[in-house]
Amino acid sequence: MLKKTIKYTDYNGVERNEDFYFNLTKAEIMEMQMGTTGGFADYIAALVKTQNMPEIVRIFKDIVLKAYGEKSQDGKRFIKTDNNGHSLAKAFSETEAFSILYMELATDSKEAAKFINGIVPQDMEISEEKQQEVMKELFGEGAGTVETPVEAVQAPVVDNTQVTNS
Repeated sequence: MLKKTIKYTDYNGVERNEDFYFNLTKAEIMEMQMGTTGGFADYIAALVKTQNMPEIVRIFKDIVLKAYGEKSQDGKRFIKTDNNGHSLAKAFSETEAFSILYMELATDSKEAAKFINGIVPQDMEISEEKQQEVMKELFGEGAGTVETPVEAVQAPVVDNTQVTNS
């Protein structure tokens, strides 16, 4: 699970500093993998190779929204729908906090890698080697090196959020 603290100004002009939570379970990851012809990982690899940026951007947005939720007070559940069955991600996607997070992840590959490793179960973290391979595919050969499981290539940094693993 990933907790991101995002500072933003809402649509009433009120400055806010809020915590947002993101998580994908093994079951959700398996569903993504098995629900895509040829497998989700291979599908992403093919998109990267063809440089289909509109589709890559759409999928990354879908992953962010699929991972969004709220932790129950007792910590037993990660809630992604309200009592009426409506997705909590829909409301989140309509906030300036989502816009700030999305722009950060789209423009900073290091933060994107931290985000992905933060939302997957700890025993499923992406290896340094695989992360470096994907980041070089996305951002080119001059993208840099991976130094730790959640560090990736160097890119412009948007300093509006703080990351903590919960």
